[in-house]
Amino acid sequence: AASAQFQLTVPIAVVFVPGSVPEDLPGPLPFRDVQEMEISVNLRTSTTSRYQTVYRSTTAEEEAALDVATAQEADAALHLLQDAPLGALTVYVLPETSSLLPQGISVYVGKHRSALVRAGGGLAALRVRLRQLTQVMSFTASSIAAALSDRVPDGQLGPDARRHLKSSLGYEITFSLLNPDPKSHAVDWDIEGAVNRYVQPILDKLSLVANFSVDSQILYYAVLGVTPRFDKESSSFLLSAHSLPHVINPVEARLGSSAASLYPVLNFLLYVPERSHSPLYIQDQDGAPVSTNAFHSPRWGGIMIYNVEAPAYAKASLPLDVDVDMVRVMEVFLAQLRLLFGLSREELPPEFLLESPGDEGLADWELDRLLWAHTVENIATVSTTLTSLAQLLDKIGNIVIKDDVASEVYQAVASAQSAMAQLATGNLLSAFQASKEAVTSSERAFFDPSLLHLLYFPDDQKFAIYIPLFLPMAVPILLSLAKIVREARQRTKEPTKLD
Repeated sequence: AASAQFQLTVPIAVVFVPGSVPEDLPGPLPFRDVQEMEISVNLRTSTTSRYQTVYRSTTAEEEAALDVATAQEADAALHLLQDAPLGALTVYVLPETSSLLPQGISVYVGKHRSALVRAGGGLAALRVRLRQLTQVMSFTASSIAAALSDRVPDGQLGPDARRHLKSSLGYEITFSLLNPDPKSHAVDWDIEGAVNRYVQPILDKLSLVANFSVDSQILYYAVLGVTPRFDKESSSFLLSAHSLPHVINPVEARLGSSAASLYPVLNFLLYVPERSHSPLYIQDQDGAPVSTNAFHSPRWGGIMIYNVEAPAYAKASLPLDVDVDMVRVMEVFLAQLRLLFGLSREELPPEFLLESPGDEGLADWELDRLLWAHTVENIATVSTTLTSLAQLLDKIGNIVIKDDVASEVYQAVASAQSAMAQLATGNLLSAFQASKEAVTSSERAFFDPSLLHLLYFPDDQKFAIYIPLFLPMAVPILLSLAKIVREARQRTKEPTKLD
């Protein structure tokens, strides 16, 4: 793949509340400061993260917004005042005595694009806090390395780098209920209501990233394909961690959704075990039961096992009516969805407090993190696609490149360059949209039917095809030509008779 030098610029505003201004500032407020960090990916790909910080005092409106009882109220009030673009961060520095932050908490990360920080120490201590905040609320070296995982040697990648879904223009989400024993269980689940209530708000937020389609299905007589082990002590059946990978293939054969899909498919399966294998529990590596009774498979989806309470069998006639508790199920599936998109929350220092994203299921800064990673990944994908296309065209000398294909290539290059330029100026939204256009154009060019290399045969193949056809016809023609030449020579040798 071609070399790429990314420069990711994060605009940061540091706003001092009266009584919080450090004494060792280099000059009067407001002033600007730029700090750069190099993230080395490989010899041909490097990333520079550039933090453009503006230090200023609060406005009267911001002071009023901060004059509330709790950090949550302050976050909501400040959000109404802010016009922060995607990817930008605003950090409010509070006096040490401020009661807005709970006891023992120095940093509060809101659910939008701002954070509250308790002042303490001088400018150097504040800069350390800012660096910690950008690691939480913006991209990190590991998130960029994961986005460029195709270019990074395996040894340098963290364990989670290949867990996340690759960037795509669309995703299909399929919820499947597996009922292997319909004679014993009549299972009812309100999947439509649950999707509208719990999944749709997240997808609305993610609609900026890609298009999503959601469908659901119920599969009868679909078994896991792995026989669980009976445990006498707990009189239950157990699936051990090492047998979980073998569960997916037999189930996937029944799903049948990914074969016809243009986009990556995320599968979320709810499995109600048959009566003869109930209750069924998943064990982790150490043999302890998994609290959620679910597991996820990187870039594929997740499976949750939903047990029917044993006493229920004694009371009722079969099939037993099972009404699925969708709140419990959706909690697990949404956590797995976040994991698949790389939105899982990392371990933080104890003095950090992160606000829950609430009904939206996704904080604004988490959306930004996703956009940084996907923009970089899209540009790298375009670079790889166009390099592959150039290599193909080099191999086939007589290939015909139509005008519309050429214009798609030019469009892809222009959009990728535009995305790089927008990243360097800190316009995350424009950069992401340009990177999506670049991907669309490069794929249109690469998969254009006129560039199918099977349409263009190498010369040796042409000879191999045509010689058997022309040789039998050529033999009599060549013999006739030889005969004509011989007769012509004899005619020239014979002396002309004179009368």
